Amino acid sequence: MRALIQRVTSARVEIAGDTVGDIGAGVLILICAMQGDTEAHADKLAAKIAKLRIFKDDEGRMNRGLRDTGGAALIVSQFTLAADTSRGNRPGFSAAAPPEVGERLYEHFTAQIAAQGIDVATGRFGADMAVSLTNDGPVTIWMDTET
Repeated sequence: MRALIQRVTSARVEIAGDTVGDIGAGVLILICAMQGDTEAHADKLAAKIAKLRIFKDDEGRMNRGLRDTGGAALIVSQFTLAADTSRGNRPGFSAAAPPEVGERLYEHFTAQIAAQGIDVATGRFGADMAVSLTNDGPVTIWMDTET
């Protein structure tokens, strides 16, 4: 699975002008299931993100995790993280898992983040969404279970 994690002071996702997910301080997680991914990949990524020390401690160092800060996670499906731009000018997305697998793993990943004791808000799988955020830092981390 692939994820782009952004430390935020706030984030929101809207569908057709209606807010469906909204958080204060925490992380925005854009997530993509790749061909061959399983629930084990989702479990591994969720555990890693829950412990990722990207929040400042009392000395200003990134030494605290999401659970330590009481922050929330806004999780948004993002199949374009699978983009292959190696040929031509139009990205290919064949490395992404099929939609039914992607949705299952997105739901599983979301449940695993929540199981870590983290408040979770979500977008809607497959929907055309407008995502707004205030990146804190800015801190943006790319994670891939295959690397």
